[in-house]
Amino acid sequence: MAIGNVTPDSFYAASRVTDITSWADQVLTEGADILDIGGCSTRPGSTPVEQEEEWRRLEPALKTLRAAYPDAQLSIDTFRPEIARRALEQFGPMIINDISGGCEAMYDLVRAHRVPYIWTLRGDLSLPERQLSMADIDLILDPGFGFIGSTEADYACMRQLDSLRRYNRPILVGVSRKSMLWRPLGLTPETCLTATQALQLYALEHGATILRTHDVKETKQTIHLCTSLLFPLDSKI
Repeated sequence: MAIGNVTPDSFYAASRVTDITSWADQVLTEGADILDIGGCSTRPGSTPVEQEEEWRRLEPALKTLRAAYPDAQLSIDTFRPEIARRALEQFGPMIINDISGGCEAMYDLVRAHRVPYIWTLRGDLSLPERQLSMADIDLILDPGFGFIGSTEADYACMRQLDSLRRYNRPILVGVSRKSMLWRPLGLTPETCLTATQALQLYALEHGATILRTHDVKETKQTIHLCTSLLFPLDSKI
């Protein structure tokens, strides 16, 4: 899943997309399977823009992508049901990536449109009771790294990633260039590509099926190596 932010203030400057067509051409060529578009920064300490400003940013980007890449799998990164509704009604089915953990209005929307919903768990990986009420939703589980509360909590959650496998749902991991990587190492978002790939490799080994990333080419290489390690060509699977 390639990260594309049509925002001026996302935490990683290189993810701020000014030319949506060039960005899409690049990441699709590099091997992206999903294009995730966001119009409202949710970086720690940020103040969300107003709803209409979020839509003003998203609408032309989604329109361009639907016209130029009609077969591409799109995802919209929004916590607002009204934004998700407009996107679905104007541009058709797409994944709803909701970092908030959701609300009844959002759940009802994804049920009605029968689209995949990325459910951000914010570190709480114990799902049984909550999942029962959402059994009719096409869920993708996101542990919520970066939204759990602290670097220590992020790593404690990562150590429990395997536990999500029992729910038989796709598992999305988004650690790309986040502070849980660069802060302990004394780096910056711009200088932690190697650390990102290391933790993404760990995530793949422990159940991740979707990696949300700023760096598609390098992440595809990591996936290739991990697949070769887990499923060697001469193995019987």
